[in-house]
Amino acid sequence: MAGAGAIGCFVGGLLAAAGQPVTLLVRPRIAAEIRAHGLTLTDQDGMAMNLPAAAVDLSEDPRVLARADVVLVTVKSRDTADIGALVDAHAPLGATVISLQNGVSNAGLLRSALPGHDVRAGMVPFNVVPMGQGCYHRAVDGDIVIEAGPGDMAARLAVEGLACTETRDIEAVQWGKFLLNLNNALNALSGLPLQAQLKNRAWRRLMADQWTEALGVLSAQGIRPAASTPVPVRFIPWVLRLPTPLFTRVAAAMIRIDPQARTSMAHDLMEHRPTEIDALQGEVVRRGRAVGRPTPINAMVMDVIETAETAREGLPHLSAQALRAEIGKT
Repeated sequence: MAGAGAIGCFVGGLLAAAGQPVTLLVRPRIAAEIRAHGLTLTDQDGMAMNLPAAAVDLSEDPRVLARADVVLVTVKSRDTADIGALVDAHAPLGATVISLQNGVSNAGLLRSALPGHDVRAGMVPFNVVPMGQGCYHRAVDGDIVIEAGPGDMAARLAVEGLACTETRDIEAVQWGKFLLNLNNALNALSGLPLQAQLKNRAWRRLMADQWTEALGVLSAQGIRPAASTPVPVRFIPWVLRLPTPLFTRVAAAMIRIDPQARTSMAHDLMEHRPTEIDALQGEVVRRGRAVGRPTPINAMVMDVIETAETAREGLPHLSAQALRAEIGKT
């Protein structure tokens, strides 16, 4: 696992528990937690698994990549170029590299950096919350999807507690997840747990407006996102705008979330870390400019998140109404 944070530790831990030889390339803080407490994996369905520190190989030295035949990349989008350079320097030629990252451009960046490798895009639908002391909690359901290619990589990654499938249309799958990930920033700005935010109609209407802007841009570029929920992509904004009692019935699967879960961007702001806003709302804004379509909601959300990053004051705790008032100021 190259750059194992919450997703990397959770996925790597499940693979290790199934008997796969796993090395986690981690930051010193995470390594220290796991060495002291072991690796604990939980989910909202009652899974509770504790692995002793010895069950996984922990390293802060990228030279461990020399032993890898499969490299799962789980760094934030902003670190893709750096991890690509490390894989290029240390991993054996021919190693399969799978991007399990948010956004839609990471696999392309890795392919440019790694011409001698089998590089594949992937999509992780679930949210993993770092609970501290080596514990990682999966708060949202879903199965990993990876790009089809030589060998049966999906079968290798599919273990107890972790389903994985392959597709030859990974781009459409990634764009479907991308649209959902546009809510990451709204959740961070709301200061609310994800489930509570999705039960708030004012926040859902902002999410719907972002989604509508993004769909217009993608349609202009001939991109057709695949649905990552039971509701077809084009109907999601309509569903989001429904009154909350109707929404909770129509979109029950969408709100099947641990009540305390927040998005990764919310945790980044809380911990004063840079966010992935440029790979999400930033992608919509850039593509909108390229096709001459305005994206004021996405641009406003991006601006407010970047301001919060610069201020380093944690979560802004804005209301949806206050956020709408920022439109036109960006």
